[in-house]
Amino acid sequence: MTALPKPAVAHLAPPEVAKVEAVEKALGHVYVVAYEKPAAPAQLTPQQVQLLQQAERDLGVCLVAYQAQA
Repeated sequence: MTALPKPAVAHLAPPEVAKVEAVEKALGHVYVVAYEKPAAPAQLTPQQVQLLQQAERDLGVCLVAYQAQA
């Protein structure tokens, strides 16, 4: 399987960062991540969900799976 590029996090200027922070504040208890291009949530099989959840338990983190863009 060939690795596809991961969504790149957008490089924002300080005024753009301030805008994102204002959106987060307005939404309340929400984190906003800016990507250069849209990142679609991955459509996972039940087995893949189990694998992701086990990795979360093992690592003690929250993982989010996005569909790789060709």
